[in-house]
Amino acid sequence: MDTLFAVLVPAALLAVLSALGFGLFALFRGGDFGRSYSNRLMRLRVVLQFIAIIVLVAAFWWRTR
Repeated sequence: MDTLFAVLVPAALLAVLSALGFGLFALFRGGDFGRSYSNRLMRLRVVLQFIAIIVLVAAFWWRTR
């Protein structure tokens, strides 16, 4: 199970970072692309942050058990 969390934690954090990066890119690019994708990507970032927090809490709980 430790190996699973060793993969899930960085993957979750990388997913949040990617969504944030693409969202900021879309926001600053502007135009039709920015209007249609920046808000969606920022909402996706919030969902991914929630998932990352759940994974981090589960990993911490597993290690202290």
